[in-house]
Amino acid sequence: MSEWIDLTRKLDDDLWIYQEDGYADPPLVVERWAERGRAGFEVWRLALGTQTGTHIDAPCHFADGGATLDTLPAAACVGTYRLVMAGHLADPDFRPEWAGESHLLLDARAPHRAATPAIDALLALPPRMIVMVGCVTPAHDDPLWFHRRVAQAGKFLAEDTLEDIGELASTGDIIALPLRLTGVSGSPARVLVRAGA
Repeated sequence: MSEWIDLTRKLDDDLWIYQEDGYADPPLVVERWAERGRAGFEVWRLALGTQTGTHIDAPCHFADGGATLDTLPAAACVGTYRLVMAGHLADPDFRPEWAGESHLLLDARAPHRAATPAIDALLALPPRMIVMVGCVTPAHDDPLWFHRRVAQAGKFLAEDTLEDIGELASTGDIIALPLRLTGVSGSPARVLVRAGA
């Protein structure tokens, strides 16, 4: 059996926090709350945004009336994946074949402009969750167009994963588990993959 590859970014002082055009996500704060010497146990306080580090976006993150994170059942967070390379999305006639995997693993580390018809064809596939390594650059004026289309299609998107992980297998097992939050647009997540047998 192959080893699990952890795609999750560390939540530490080196973590990049999204900011653009005068907006910034909440900063990550990790500080000691209780010490064993005084309280008899140790507790840490966390403050962070729902899209901090490696995370899963619920459709409501970008789509009006979109589903919140709690509509994603636990069973949809564990399964098998099929790999799609970003280079395939550069072809507007790309029509992916599907063999029944529960997740789509999108390797977008190489710089390609994704054709909008190829993205739409990808989003028409059954998997409810897309796990993205790297970042899709759509052939569209709106840099967030890909994220908006994913949300409009009712899909959940796991992103901001580690990128320095070597080559990914074409199929395998996948785990992408968010925190069990209700009514929110997303959650930090632990994301792991391993090559199929």
